[in-house]
Amino acid sequence: MRNETDVRTDLAAAYRLAALNGWDDTVYTHLSASVPGEPGHYLINRFGLMFDEVCASNLVKVDLHGRVVDGSGAKVNPSGFAIHGAVHAARPEIECVIHLHSPWGVALAMLPGGLQPTSQWAMRLHSRLGRHPYEGLALGAEEQQRLVAALGTLDGLILEHHGPLVVGRTVAEAYMLMHILERAAQAQLRAMAAFGGVLPGVGEALAQRTYSQWVGDGSELDGDVEWPALLRRLGRIAPGFRD
Repeated sequence: MRNETDVRTDLAAAYRLAALNGWDDTVYTHLSASVPGEPGHYLINRFGLMFDEVCASNLVKVDLHGRVVDGSGAKVNPSGFAIHGAVHAARPEIECVIHLHSPWGVALAMLPGGLQPTSQWAMRLHSRLGRHPYEGLALGAEEQQRLVAALGTLDGLILEHHGPLVVGRTVAEAYMLMHILERAAQAQLRAMAAFGGVLPGVGEALAQRTYSQWVGDGSELDGDVEWPALLRRLGRIAPGFRD
């Protein structure tokens, strides 16, 4: 049974790993996670910190509206939590929401065709991503309803002209989905830049079969295997995330 310490540690690690990957955007964008045993409460980064400054103890507890509820008086970015709060409210079964302005993810969000089944990374995400058209900063309740409707029960969205969003039943799952998405986008865009296009997609049946091979019987989530290794790596490079 996961507790708040477990989630704080994993979320802080995800922030540090995102920084190492170059996914951060100075002090903007967020990774959030629900607090076990506290429905309606979530952990998010203190506003003004770089991702590589985030640690388990300086994560801030907020409600669905981004209001601080832990008595710390810490500064948070309620407008930045607007998308996260809407997704958490609509999908209470998920633990983590990650929305970034990652370099390759933003570039992918500018392509009309989106992610194509032209690499194994992309096929690992086959039929798991939706799209949401750009409407501005997504601060209004009506757009948030359209965004969560586009997400439905999927694992993520390409927010057009904006960037990627993924959700996970664990922090590890959400992190790995973002890792796979960023790798798939990078491969596709590099091929397009080098050759003016990419090989045709493998076709619906083969893409679906490849995805099914990745998923197996569903007993293992994305991140279950990779996350302990990533934590060991982070412990060698930036051990302060557990503080």
